[in-house]
Amino acid sequence: MRIGRLLRLLAAGVLLGWTLWLAGPAEVWGAARQARWSWIGAALLLVVVDRALNAYRWIALLAPTPGAHRPPVRAMLRVFFVSTYLGTFLPGSVGGDAVRTIGLNRLNVPAADAFASVFVDRFLGIVANLVMALAGLLLAGDLARDPAVMAGLVGTAGVCAVAAAFIFSRHAAAAGSGLAHRFSGRRSGRITRTAVDGLRQYASKRPVLLVVLAASIGVQVLRILQAYCLGRSLQIGVPVSVYFALIPVILIVILLPISVNGLGTTQLAFVALFARAGVEPADAFALSVLFLALGVAGNLPGGILYAIQPREEPRATWQRRQRQ
Repeated sequence: MRIGRLLRLLAAGVLLGWTLWLAGPAEVWGAARQARWSWIGAALLLVVVDRALNAYRWIALLAPTPGAHRPPVRAMLRVFFVSTYLGTFLPGSVGGDAVRTIGLNRLNVPAADAFASVFVDRFLGIVANLVMALAGLLLAGDLARDPAVMAGLVGTAGVCAVAAAFIFSRHAAAAGSGLAHRFSGRRSGRITRTAVDGLRQYASKRPVLLVVLAASIGVQVLRILQAYCLGRSLQIGVPVSVYFALIPVILIVILLPISVNGLGTTQLAFVALFARAGVEPADAFALSVLFLALGVAGNLPGGILYAIQPREEPRATWQRRQRQ
């Protein structure tokens, strides 16, 4: 585990340093100094809407949870924002998802339901990203001739197909549980079967899934507009259609478990893809740094909640309060 994290840190450092060297540190600094704060402020306002819509998505997915186990909205919001904050310092997006699952479980939500809500939330987010990336190919058809881009899209589509099979196919779910029981032992098989049962409950909740998918596509649009505002702040003179074509592909790159939280891979993707639109490497690198920094800024409210509020109540305390 530590070796894997060290390797990702090394990859992040190498990619970041190499891309910065290609772009030119002096040129990047010169581009960043010209940033217009009015456009950065507009991007920050979009982040507020982005986070609110993300929180709504997850809370909507908790609707199938039995009322006796459903925590107050205030408690769920705290878990959401704290997990996004802590996920900033954990490897990949999976770390934040694990924090959210554990936090929800501490609020008396069964582990299977907690895991399922976080898994489906992540799944629908990736599906929305894939939909936007495929739509982007209509705006930038030359991306379809890039082997790396197509490999990323095909890989993402494959992951989405497997996840959808576990949710909607009873036979696929049973096969997955059986394999886990056979190759991972009885205890792991039981855990996997419980998790799959939690996912299967969403097979009959298609209206909820459609609403959350629509909200997920809305989140992707907001992130593209955030990048556009940051580009305008750097006086990058490309139309918004370029951002709709390129940002969804970059967001898929950020999800790859190569580095830590997209460091290095994000910069490389921005520089390589925006070069297709005639953007200078220094401007693209500065844009990538601002884009990542914007995500960190959006996670800061969770840090404040983590610092000033008590942590989630133990399950026994919660259950006692429920009985009163």
